[in-house]
Amino acid sequence: MLRILALLSGSLLLGACTSAPTAANSFLGFITPYRIDIVQGNVVTREQLQALKTGMSREQVRNVLGTPLVADAFHAQRWDYIFTIRRPGTDPQRRSIVVRFDAAGAMTGVEAPEDLPTEREFVDSITRNKDEKPTVPKLELTEAERMALPRPPKREDTNAEPEIAGPARAYPPLEAS
Repeated sequence: MLRILALLSGSLLLGACTSAPTAANSFLGFITPYRIDIVQGNVVTREQLQALKTGMSREQVRNVLGTPLVADAFHAQRWDYIFTIRRPGTDPQRRSIVVRFDAAGAMTGVEAPEDLPTEREFVDSITRNKDEKPTVPKLELTEAERMALPRPPKREDTNAEPEIAGPARAYPPLEAS
């Protein structure tokens, strides 16, 4: 009887381990481990892609898109820009852009996905709290705010020549005579 009870309780305990779907994500259902953001590669936005023109040099392409993640010695006429990001609370993203060059080093074309995000769309896609709007700081004062600022003190005489004082002490000559 004791063996049957031990066998039955053991099978219930082992069965409970497999039925907890969040066992890998949390401890006791409420303690979750810290997960780091994993970002690899270059973010290429629609604005950057629009700045590329056929015939640009490799240096000009590097200035627009950054250093390529893959510049293969066996495929010298091709640069690969690969971007991946995995963040907790957001969907993982992966994009691949291929830039091709001719033998002289001029860009001949770009292969990019159609759904390449704009810079604003990319920032929105990685924002954790979707409902929270980012606050934009105020960059300029209105005319009424400018008038409310305290006036700087007036200078007495701006045309007077400043006094030029000589050196505080005499220094020996630089060259020996």
